[in-house]
Amino acid sequence: MDSEKNKYKLGITLSGGGAKGFAHLGVLQALNDRGLYPEIISGTSAGAFAGVLYADGNSPHEIVSFFKETTFNKFAQFSIPKGGVFKSTPFHSFLDKKLKAKTFEELKLPLYVTATNIENGEVEYFNSGSLIPPVIASCSVPLVFTPVEINKKYYVDGGLIKKFPVSVLRPKCEKIIGVNVSPLVESKYKNSINYVAERTFHYMSNVNMLQDRQLCNYLIESEVLCKYRLFDLKNIEEIFQKGYEITQKYLEKHKKEFHKDFAEFI
Repeated sequence: MDSEKNKYKLGITLSGGGAKGFAHLGVLQALNDRGLYPEIISGTSAGAFAGVLYADGNSPHEIVSFFKETTFNKFAQFSIPKGGVFKSTPFHSFLDKKLKAKTFEELKLPLYVTATNIENGEVEYFNSGSLIPPVIASCSVPLVFTPVEINKKYYVDGGLIKKFPVSVLRPKCEKIIGVNVSPLVESKYKNSINYVAERTFHYMSNVNMLQDRQLCNYLIESEVLCKYRLFDLKNIEEIFQKGYEITQKYLEKHKKEFHKDFAEFI
């Protein structure tokens, strides 16, 4: 660990958050437009999804273009409920088609993907070997998607234990930008099982974010994104734009600090 201390000048951590994760791409685009390019990424769930596509060498705009006219059904296959209502087979096919890299080692940027071992309740960080299974595991919301088997162990959404994996990057980076697209805010009650399930997972996963939020040098988050649902794939471009605008305002507000920390900041 000591040999990696402050090995990277800038790292970025991308939180979980379902479809709100498309805001991560807007954030990355805004950072790139100001001359800031992360050298290492950690992500959970939606953050792992956005992170792997970006680390594979795609620009944020290119990634958004992958999802034109996309619905949730294109990423999930209904199954007779055992470990979950949906299989992730279509999701696997999508990543297999879009990713040039098939292993972590082949990515353009180092990436840490967070998943939860459903058997022992421990968080695990994947950063080597086969790429697609850990990313799918990190995105597998319990009861919605079936757990993913990796090396004879079963994994579900990393957000269950570690929704905002800043700590894995902290010893390795001089500065970390944390992006939380799913802050804890009030949401008016709706008499539906979807609402109850989504809010329950939201509360459970946000509890484990408090310590990691404090580890960021810069923390980008906004309540603006909270109106979007977990599987809202109809407003991808809008969510992307919100992430971009939030980051532009944040960078302008903290431009003195960024100019001090990063000579390349525009």
